[in-house]
Amino acid sequence: MPAAKEFILPSQDVILASQSPRRRALLKKIVSRFRVVPSGLDEEKSRSPDPVTFALAAAAAKAGDVGEKFPSSLVIAADTLVCLENEIFGKPGSRPEARAMLEKLSGRRHRVITAVALYKKNDGRLVTGHETSWVTFKKLNRQDIEEYLDRDEHLDKAGSYAIQEGGDALVERLEGDYDNVVGLPVRLLRSLLQEFLSAAEG
Repeated sequence: MPAAKEFILPSQDVILASQSPRRRALLKKIVSRFRVVPSGLDEEKSRSPDPVTFALAAAAAKAGDVGEKFPSSLVIAADTLVCLENEIFGKPGSRPEARAMLEKLSGRRHRVITAVALYKKNDGRLVTGHETSWVTFKKLNRQDIEEYLDRDEHLDKAGSYAIQEGGDALVERLEGDYDNVVGLPVRLLRSLLQEFLSAAEG
């Protein structure tokens, strides 16, 4: 895996526009030095019937929101959502909403889409991309769902589950990038960083 210095210049201030501890841990795989400035933007304002369009718009909006405050910094933002056929699942607003999501996902195959945006206002550069993974849930009974909800791991999670925090017990099969399902596709981000920095050098 390339070292962080291959992507980030010593003078480059990097900001992760997310307070997610999962995204912080994943970003550290390829960027050793960065700070966290969460965006307070409501991703629902970017809602679109197309999940990829929705995720890309939300990630770009978050990056832009933080970038306006720190125009000389490279801002990295991401947005993850779960999509079952044509229905988009964001973060649940309550336990009953989380329960309803898990009941719908039970025994079914769904998409997990994470969009990533890199933005630096002073340079007028925005680079975006997205990753899609497929997750198939086990057939869950009411007890399975209630026991999982009791762990409070559904809070602030798209689709009401976190695969790395006990949600793997709900999963029968994962196809694609595991990091994407956690919340930040590292391979995609590495590629976007290369594209972003190559454009800066050019």
